[in-house]
Amino acid sequence: MRESIHKYFQVGTIQWMSHPASAKSVLDSIKTIACDDFFDAIEVCKMDDETRVKAKAMLEQSHLKVCYGAQPRLLGPKLNPNDIDEEGRKKAEATLIEAVDEAEYLGAKGIAFLAGKWEPETKDQAYAQLLKTTRNVCDYAAKKGMMVELEVFDFDMDKAALIGPAPYAAQFAADMRTTHSNFGLMVDLSHFPTTYETSKFVIQTCRPYITHFHLGNAVVKEGYPAYGDKHPRFGFPDSANDVAQLADYFTVLKEEGFFNAENPYVLSMEVTPFGDEDADIILANTKRVINRAWALVED
Repeated sequence: MRESIHKYFQVGTIQWMSHPASAKSVLDSIKTIACDDFFDAIEVCKMDDETRVKAKAMLEQSHLKVCYGAQPRLLGPKLNPNDIDEEGRKKAEATLIEAVDEAEYLGAKGIAFLAGKWEPETKDQAYAQLLKTTRNVCDYAAKKGMMVELEVFDFDMDKAALIGPAPYAAQFAADMRTTHSNFGLMVDLSHFPTTYETSKFVIQTCRPYITHFHLGNAVVKEGYPAYGDKHPRFGFPDSANDVAQLADYFTVLKEEGFFNAENPYVLSMEVTPFGDEDADIILANTKRVINRAWALVED
């Protein structure tokens, strides 16, 4: 594409993935991203009170679009929004309600989360529980004019989340949209290999419901380093995605009408250092791969 990617997407990064706690403090990370004009958006997550106040001031200065990921709120304490135990489900719902408030304070217009683990014998019950949780959170977010987005994950490899694969995600989104217009799906290139799907299949299957995009890489060869949902750098040994796969992703988004200059979608990199890799080098690596893949998309 001769035109800039920034015309059609708000290019972002996931703060806690780009700079894990071992690499930089949250505030140093936000400053690094805010000072880099490659980025139009930033995705943040739960913070302590002191950090949150300072982060809010930095984000207000930055002219970045702020997004909020509630996934760590669930994954860390192992909360499950589709828990068939009602008390467990309510705990997950409570932290998602708190996430809406924190997101609003930080200037985000919505939150993203993921489904919890499931068992084959209780899958239908888990689906009903997830609908209950998501509808309640959407009700609360709607009062604030905010969105709720469910990120599609693997179902049997690593996170083993109830949603996806893509057809199941589309079914869930269709059920949600019958009652809530402030619900959408987030899809991630790095998850497509973990659900044994292609960019074209996922985007076409979920097309009416997609409101947010991620990009990244994965290793899906069992027993190899970074196997599963680890989001290693592009070019990582034995990994599934690189320039060609990202260019294909961009091409599918173009063909399916997601290039929107008037109201661009957020497109964030979800890539993290592996082992003792340098976080800032990995960030630069990802930008290079984006630039090259974008250049390969036909006008």
